[in-house]
Amino acid sequence: MTSNPFIMTNAAKAVIDPEAMIHNIQVMRRQAPNSKVMTVVKSDGYGHGLVSVASTLAPYSDAFGVARIEEALTLRQAGIRLPIVLLEGFYEADELPLLVEHQLTATVHCDEQVTMLTNAALSEPLPVWLKVDSGMHRLGFEPGQVPDALSALTACDNVAPDIGFLSHFGCADEMDNPITQAQIDTFTQVTEGLPGERSLAASSGTLFWPQSHFDWVRPGICLYGISSRIELTGEQLGLKPAMRLTSRVMAVRKLKAGEPVGYGARWRSERDTLIGVIAIGYGDGYPRLAPDGTPVWLNGREVPLAGRVSMDMITVDLGPDATDKVGDEAVLWGPELPVERIARLVDTIGYELVCQVTGRVPRQYLTTTSEQRAAG
Repeated sequence: MTSNPFIMTNAAKAVIDPEAMIHNIQVMRRQAPNSKVMTVVKSDGYGHGLVSVASTLAPYSDAFGVARIEEALTLRQAGIRLPIVLLEGFYEADELPLLVEHQLTATVHCDEQVTMLTNAALSEPLPVWLKVDSGMHRLGFEPGQVPDALSALTACDNVAPDIGFLSHFGCADEMDNPITQAQIDTFTQVTEGLPGERSLAASSGTLFWPQSHFDWVRPGICLYGISSRIELTGEQLGLKPAMRLTSRVMAVRKLKAGEPVGYGARWRSERDTLIGVIAIGYGDGYPRLAPDGTPVWLNGREVPLAGRVSMDMITVDLGPDATDKVGDEAVLWGPELPVERIARLVDTIGYELVCQVTGRVPRQYLTTTSEQRAAG
């Protein structure tokens, strides 16, 4: 029995390459050879699959960073035993016993959290990082508040000794912005001479600001092969993209010059041509605001988006002499077509595009050999 090319189960899929992630974390380690690595896997491993990413990168990590307790508990249930840091801390006092039970580490960034810790009845002390607002002004204690916050945490029986200090950059992807060096100076001054480890650098800090490495670095987006600087691609930084978002051609249509395609008739052909319909849309996470001309990789070349992105499909101009056929694979982003290029066209960042790939797009994980893992 021959297969029917019109039957395309799960036409759209995100193929994840563990070897690429291993390569990327080793690049980050080389950038900060004297620092420990807190591997950031929040937002479902930046859309790449929380448990699979953590399982792949655990041998190369010293800890994991997540945003919320649900992510941490998912990792624990999957058998991840490395330290896990809640980068946003906790929201309710009721969460504290769970943090202790599952041996999690909390970030403390406000007085309300200090009060909850002080009033809690815990079976054992909780490890914490004290967050310093070094200039981003989003979360953390102002420099003048740090001594009192540290004193309160040190005096609290529910807090483990060896309190760490962390902060976060607001502009580290902008190389000429003086705010970053000012944040480094502030964080250094606030924490100088205090016991406890320090962490300031995320992906941009790790790659571009070596004076910010301190005891721990916290790489995130670069682990997935995506540049934290919008003007660069991951490949230009020596990284390998870990996600290859693909789908398939579901129809090839003839279009006469002057005829439109898609909602709103936004695009009209200037010539007789062939239109390819590809089974992916904003319901899968492909950006609805992608303009005409956004590239799609098909059969070894780029073809331009033609018309509005629909919920379940897009249309591309194949050209009048195209030989593409139903069932052919199209790449929306991946090694052939950097996600950073697509992000620039829709006025966003690669982070958003990979994080918003929806649950109806299956993640397919390539396998790696022990030799590949060793080589990175």
